[in-house]
Amino acid sequence: MSIREIVYFRMNAKPPIHLLFIDGDASYMAVAQHLLSKYQGRSFEIVWKKSGAEGIAHLEGSNQGIDLILLDFHLPGTNGLDVAREIREKKIEIPLIFLTSSRDFRLAVEGMKYGVEDYLLKDEAVDSVLPRTIVNILERVHLKKRIAEQMKADLITQKRTDAIKELVVAVCHEFNNPLAAIKISTDIILRQKLSDDEKSMMQSLDRNIAVVEREINRLRDINFDRPEWSDGSEERSAEGH
Repeated sequence: MSIREIVYFRMNAKPPIHLLFIDGDASYMAVAQHLLSKYQGRSFEIVWKKSGAEGIAHLEGSNQGIDLILLDFHLPGTNGLDVAREIREKKIEIPLIFLTSSRDFRLAVEGMKYGVEDYLLKDEAVDSVLPRTIVNILERVHLKKRIAEQMKADLITQKRTDAIKELVVAVCHEFNNPLAAIKISTDIILRQKLSDDEKSMMQSLDRNIAVVEREINRLRDINFDRPEWSDGSEERSAEGH
């Protein structure tokens, strides 16, 4: 973020939205700039390129500052679909809006293949329609990104939980067999004629084995799907009481 944007952010809470218009229609660009300059909700910084090649060259040179691309369908020597496809092939994931002169359902469907968020009729993008649409789409994209990130985090957490469950089962299994053998042996020995010291020692061993067995059962029965299990907050709270 530039110094100018930092100052703007501190004064207005929201930084300007950076737009790349790829449109060969100079008269429409004048209208769009006028509509965006009058909007009170957010401010807009506009980069205008007249052809697909110029727009892509700008994106390849410095696309980090662009929040959204507005792409005219009718461009010199090409069309918006081809430009959108090339943008995506270059792994540029900036949100796209198609600008069209006529309503075309096929165009909307084709545009979805390249992640086009919406398409606007130029004649209908009057007053606050254009800036409001831009703001709404950016908010929608941000929400989708947050949802996707949360789903990814949830998946990682679930895989981690499943791995721990498998490890716990393996550990419990490895302990149970030798513990069972030790318990049987201890029981047999306790039935023998022993001195008081020997009997006391075996009884102590038997009690310790029971403690270990109880802890293993507790470990086996832990519900690892609880959100609080990993940080031990519940246990610490209980100890505090």
